[in-house]
Amino acid sequence: MRVTVIAVGRFGAGHVEERRLFERYAGRLPFPLDLREIEIKTRLPLEKRRARECERLLGAVPAGAVVVALDERGRALTTHDLATRLEAWRDEGRGVAFLIGGADGLDMAARNRADLVLSLGAATWPHLLVRALVAEQVYRAHCILTGHPYHRGYPDSG
Repeated sequence: MRVTVIAVGRFGAGHVEERRLFERYAGRLPFPLDLREIEIKTRLPLEKRRARECERLLGAVPAGAVVVALDERGRALTTHDLATRLEAWRDEGRGVAFLIGGADGLDMAARNRADLVLSLGAATWPHLLVRALVAEQVYRAHCILTGHPYHRGYPDSG
């Protein structure tokens, strides 16, 4: 399995901790967890900027990958539910691409293209931190699937 996080924006020099946290969880996995960062530097009106971000995000999705768009209006899954989905996609031989939009969210086209629109909860999270949250959840799901004690929740508690 290959998992790719595709995000608008880049880790800058002032974001060492967020990058290290992402790399910490990515490094624990026995399969690749790649990070692809895209940047839109032009000053465009909101809708045009989101459309351009969407085009670049979707253009970075590996062929055949399941697309999971992160959006506050998406489905909230337990970690066990996410693990079950990742297991099914892995067994189908498919990779997974998580899309993280910019500060103004994802364009509707990205949400429409997604196989799953996923919410990390009702709170608003910093976009650079979301990369690490996704990496941690992928690692936690892997631990659930392999019986590793990292995840201590009950099967029905997520």
